[in-house]
Amino acid sequence: MYALVLSEHAAAPIDVVRVVKMLLLHDIVEIDAGDTPFHDPSMHAGQAEREQLAAERIFSLLPDAQATEFRDLWSEFEAAESDDAKFAKALDRFQPLLHNVATDGGTWTAHAVNEEQVFARYGPTIQRGAPALWQAAARLVQQHFSDPPA
Repeated sequence: MYALVLSEHAAAPIDVVRVVKMLLLHDIVEIDAGDTPFHDPSMHAGQAEREQLAAERIFSLLPDAQATEFRDLWSEFEAAESDDAKFAKALDRFQPLLHNVATDGGTWTAHAVNEEQVFARYGPTIQRGAPALWQAAARLVQQHFSDPPA
């Protein structure tokens, strides 16, 4: 839904259908591999390998042409080089950022994440794919940390 609603904020022209496909494929692979908490670096070991194995397993269930298309889209998302992938990656970071702001810190609080960490971990990816979204997100982050929940 984010891709459909926010596509006008992409840094460059994008194909929103491809972006939606990338995000869905990324999520299904991540679900199969086990989601890794973004703010818990100890959990990141082996994440890429788990996701690669999950992608291979899932895509092997599909007819060859579809498997190739989906594997290529998933790989494009992971590489984050195309305009579509940059925007998809930006949304993949933007959504949990908004969730944390809306839930009084959510996982940020649980993992003792500070403002500088949020800017470092979310900012470059969102800025690269959707600068206008990063401007809005940065304001929300600053507001959250300047007036933290009780």
